[in-house]
Formats: sequence, C-alpha cells, structure tokens
Amino acid sequence: MFKYFKDGVSILTVQDTRRKKQSGLFPIKIQVVYKRTQRYYNTGKEMNTEEWEALPDTKSKRLIAIRSDIKNSFDKVEDAVQSLVEEGNFSFEVLNMRLGKGLTDTLNIAFKTKIETLIETGAVGNSITYQCACRYLEKYAGANIHFESITVDWLRKYEKAMLNEGKSYTTISMYIRSIRTIFNEVKNVGLIKEVQYPFGKGKYEIPIGNGRKMALTLQQIKQIISFTDGTEATEHYRDLWFFSYLCNGININDLLKLKFSNIDNDEIHFYRSKTLHTSKEKKEIEALLTPEMKQIIERWGNPDKNSDNYIFPFLDGYNTPMEQKKRIQDVTRRINKHLKIIGDKLEIASISTYTARHSYASVLKRSGANIAYISESLGHSNLKTTENYLASFEKEERIKNAAFLTNFRD
Repeated sequence: MFKYFKDGVSILTVQDTRRKKQSGLFPIKIQVVYKRTQRYYNTGKEMNTEEWEALPDTKSKRLIAIRSDIKNSFDKVEDAVQSLVEEGNFSFEVLNMRLGKGLTDTLNIAFKTKIETLIETGAVGNSITYQCACRYLEKYAGANIHFESITVDWLRKYEKAMLNEGKSYTTISMYIRSIRTIFNEVKNVGLIKEVQYPFGKGKYEIPIGNGRKMALTLQQIKQIISFTDGTEATEHYRDLWFFSYLCNGININDLLKLKFSNIDNDEIHFYRSKTLHTSKEKKEIEALLTPEMKQIIERWGNPDKNSDNYIFPFLDGYNTPMEQKKRIQDVTRRINKHLKIIGDKLEIASISTYTARHSYASVLKRSGANIAYISESLGHSNLKTTENYLASFEKEERIKNAAFLTNFRD
C-alpha cells in the first residue's frame, strides 16, 4: 500500500500472514529490506485479509482511521531511513535505535532494543550475554538509568561493586563492554553528545579480563584421547572434544553447526559464529580433515551424508535459534561433564571445551609453527590478537622453566 525505495533500501506496508493472532487477525507491519535482509516493525494494527485488501480504496470511517495510523507508522520509518541513507550510516541496528529515539533516553530501553535485534538476527548467544549484563545492571542501578548518569566515576564504582560481589575481571569486562557498545550506537545516531561519552583514553578504560587458559601438552592430549572407562558416552564426548582440537580449536557452537557441505577436497571450511556478526571482514577458516577426524565422523557422524545434513546429528535444521542455542549448551555441558571424569582419573586439572582451542594454539606455538599460520587458522583478524592470545601460554612456560633453575634434587 505505502512504498519507498532509495539507495538499496526499500520500505513497504505488509500484512504479516506468517502467524495468526488469537483474535483471528493478522498484524500489519512495516517491512524494511536492505541487502536481502528483512526486518519488520509493528504498526500496532491488525485486520483480516478482506479488510487489508480493501484498505487502499475503503470508504469505511473505521478503516480510514486505521489506514491513517498505518501511514503515520510508515512515515516514521521512512523519515528514519531517509535520514540514515543521507548520512551514509544505514544499518538495522542504527535504524532500531533511531526509531526508538523517543524511548531510548534510558540505558535500559537501549539494552532491550539491542537484545531484540540480536535475537532477530539469530545471534542468540550474544543476546544472552546482553541479557545477563542488563539484569546485573538493573540490579545495581534500577530500571530507569539515564545516559547522563553514566559517568567515569559511576563506571568505576560499578566496576568496584562487581568486584566486591566476586565477579571476575573477565565478567566485569564483558558486562561493561556491552554498555560501551550501547553508548557507541546511541552516539552514532545522535542520541547523546560526545561530551557525554565516558569511555576511552583519559576517561574510563575497561579492565582486561585474563581468564585462566589451560593449555595441555601433547602427552596429556594423548592420555585423554586414549582414555576409556568402558562407557559409550565417555568415548563419544571425548571424541567430540578431540575433533574440536584437531579442527583448528573450533568451538562447540560452530562444531555442531558443521554440515557435510562444509567439507571440500579433504578440508573443512567454516566461519566463526562469534565474529560473524561483529567483524566487517568475514574470515573463512580452513582445517585439514585428518584421518583421525574422518574416523570420528564415521563412528559418531550422521550416516546420511547429504550435503544439507549436519555432520554430527545433534541439530535437525528445524530448531528455532533459541532451541538451537539450548541444544548446543546441553551438548557442551555433557562434554565438560565427561571431560571432568577423564581429568579426575588422569589427574589433569581443568579440562574443558575451551581447552581444545587453547591447546591447539599452544601446541603449534611450542612446535615452532609460524605465528601468521596460527593466527589465520584461529580466524583472528590480526597478528596482535594472536600474540595476546598466546601470551598466557608463554607465561605458563616461563613459570615451569623458572622452576628448573632451583630444581637441586639429584
């Protein structure tokens, strides 16, 4: 009914017939399409198909009033899109912020807008991080936090409060980075001024978390993959961990999403979900499909090797993003549970799904592999990231080697 198109962005009013309301009516929405991606914005109006088809030429006063309200919603979206296109700053996240301008004078609402956008785009894991950060923020400061109240001093007190409650610096860093992301987005759309921005050099600088990264030796890895307690479950989850290690330290989320179409010429090609939504450059990772990996696929993989099927049959392709996330979390917990059993038996502490990636990187480093190769195989965007990543392993080596200096036993 109402349409607009400019510079690759199209807007139109549609009746969303994908899901009927309890009233038996269908919602009327504003559809925005950009680079083949669609987003829908509610008008708050619902009607049946006959009314929708009659709406453009209706003489009914009731429908004319509804049409006017829909036009007002359309104009609001159109104005926001036009403004962003002219500024050369169009993205759906920025559009969501701009459309919520009347509401996003609080950090709370901005967080909820961000979470909704992440869920819509399928970034469920990231949305959970923001939900946790938002819950803790509201526990500390309430449900009506205005942007102007977030100052350098406020952030320092917030950091101290989290530290006093036993939060690790890794968690503190993650929660405050989410606040900074929100500030960056609202600043970009002009909802706050530069003087209100509290982050950066000479202002508040986010602490860097330094979580413990347990990197195993080759001998320890051999012990783990040779271990069995006679149960199929232990061997199953042990082998999935080993596959993760061999596949460039792939995380479990990406591992369970691998399909047979990801295999080409004895290599596995994939993108890291963790950085797919945050990095401008989409870096494809290539991992050699080793004989050991082929054996694991033969033993535990999907017997139907159709290109559209998942290699490991934990997902079925019909899961919603949230169902998919819960299933992946469940499998991750199971792997970690059995790794703890193995670790307790072998007296190897803190084996987990994270250990596979850390061990992959450190084994290559200790074996003399080129850091550029390690960086590329991990999917890092630059060498500096890889150097920082490996620094903790080098410290482990320094501590171990320093002990040799006073090992006076015969």
